[in-house]
Amino acid sequence: MPLKTLFLNPPSFENFDGGAGSRWPATREIESYWYPVWLAYPAGMLEGARLLDAPPHYVSAEQTIEIAKDYEFLVLFTSTPGFPGDIRLSQAIKKANPKIRIAFVGPHVTVLPEKSLRDCPAIDFVCRKEFDYAVVDYAKGKPLEEIPGVSFLKDGKIVHNPDAPQIQDLDALPHVTDVYKRDLDVTRYNVPFLLNPYVSLYTTRGCPAQCTFCLWPQTLSGHPWRKRSTDDVAAEMALAKTYWPEVKEFFFDDDTFNIQKARTIELCAKLKPLGLTWSCTSRVTTDFETLKAMKEAGCRLLIVGYESGDQQILKNIKKGATIERARQFTKDCHKLGLVIHGDFIMGLPGETHETINNTIAFAKELDVETIQVSVAHAYPGTELYDYAVTNGFMVKDSQMVDEGGHQLAHIQYPGLPADEILSAVHRFYDEYYFRPKAVFRILRKAAFDGHERKRLYKEAKTFLKVRSMRNKLVKKHTAEAAAAAEPVKV
Repeated sequence: MPLKTLFLNPPSFENFDGGAGSRWPATREIESYWYPVWLAYPAGMLEGARLLDAPPHYVSAEQTIEIAKDYEFLVLFTSTPGFPGDIRLSQAIKKANPKIRIAFVGPHVTVLPEKSLRDCPAIDFVCRKEFDYAVVDYAKGKPLEEIPGVSFLKDGKIVHNPDAPQIQDLDALPHVTDVYKRDLDVTRYNVPFLLNPYVSLYTTRGCPAQCTFCLWPQTLSGHPWRKRSTDDVAAEMALAKTYWPEVKEFFFDDDTFNIQKARTIELCAKLKPLGLTWSCTSRVTTDFETLKAMKEAGCRLLIVGYESGDQQILKNIKKGATIERARQFTKDCHKLGLVIHGDFIMGLPGETHETINNTIAFAKELDVETIQVSVAHAYPGTELYDYAVTNGFMVKDSQMVDEGGHQLAHIQYPGLPADEILSAVHRFYDEYYFRPKAVFRILRKAAFDGHERKRLYKEAKTFLKVRSMRNKLVKKHTAEAAAAAEPVKV
């Protein structure tokens, strides 16, 4: 028998959407939880294993420590914002269960393996990059020295085993939905722009795009694009439909779901007979024919990374897309009746007051159904991080998140302080959603759907609470900066 293994997406800040499935680990303006897809793969390979996703199931640190007493091996998916708290949790688990072995996985320990191990003696080893087979091999008794892709301390010295080869045969991995069915309550997961309840999974790994800010391809999954067979995806979806008749939407959370036209059209042909409602990520380079095939196969919504309304910024971040292409893509989606959730980022390289205004105006012009506005976060291991550090744009002693886990601006530029970038996020939301057109859209949705009306009311209260808290924070920092700049009176 393998070691009895607990795969953990750990409790953290209240309502924190951590690293196990989130591309931007943070507490959102509105409570949101993505599925711990990365942990589900190895959890499906080990007999007696359990996947514990603490945040959406409201499992406390104390309860997690108690649960871990029954296990021999813990695999914890950490994130940069959550790492300090994950250290404290792992130390408490080790104290309660001294014999348990602990491995940390995820982008943070991939980039900073030695520092992570020295910061937390409770960690026995870390896995760099894809960790599926590494943790399974360890649980089945393979010595650490023989497992590719792991780092550990031996006699006080760091040992980095050679990288593991990237997984090519994705069909050989278990279906994550089988693990969800066994270990998770799908009604606990909510993302505001998706139908509730929803289930998300991957059909590919990796992303050939070179966006300088994007965490996953530069740390965990890599740039080479690997795909599951369309037959394997269709088989999983057919079974998932029987697992959860109450699920209203499936979401394909790939970095670049529809980047290859032929594969997308082939998969759509196999999804169409299933009669599913599904959504996915998309780049603006997707053409009309592909979008049409997706719509006809049951696609409802696309998450689209527009990022900025300034062409030079798109060039600076190596987005590989143009403003004009984004306009045409959006027109095509509207024509087909596809809903768009648009993602934008404030504080990317080249940002100025003018580019912020341009991006807000661009978003209004596109007029997509919903938006998400994030602060540019320079995660270790990304090109954006190297750029910000090299040029001195990182705010001294700055934090990625506040005491509640909400995003803070930690990059600033000449003439554009970090607090003004954070303030621009709120202005963006206000100007976008308080337009008559956007207000009417929300009210119309609430008027015809009682469930949606309750959900919108709850989300509006949460958003306004976070908005108020952040505005107070910005005013405090601005006042402190102004006071520090005043000449000392003699």
